[in-house]
Amino acid sequence: MLVIDAISQILKKEGVEYLSAFPTTSVIEAAAESGIKPIICRQERVGVGIADGYSRITAGNPPGVFAMQYGP
Repeated sequence: MLVIDAISQILKKEGVEYLSAFPTTSVIEAAAESGIKPIICRQERVGVGIADGYSRITAGNPPGVFAMQYGP
């Protein structure tokens, strides 16, 4: 099992239904395979706003999640 698969399984167990993401992360594919629906964002701040708004509407259950690109 890869770390990325473990992350997606944990997100699924936490009840995450949607993953807002910047399109350069491998979390998208692993999450989609786990049944989490990706929402692709062209700007990181938009993805954070989506995750924040979702968490506010659902009172944090399930939580809003954002995945972004890594390192320089």
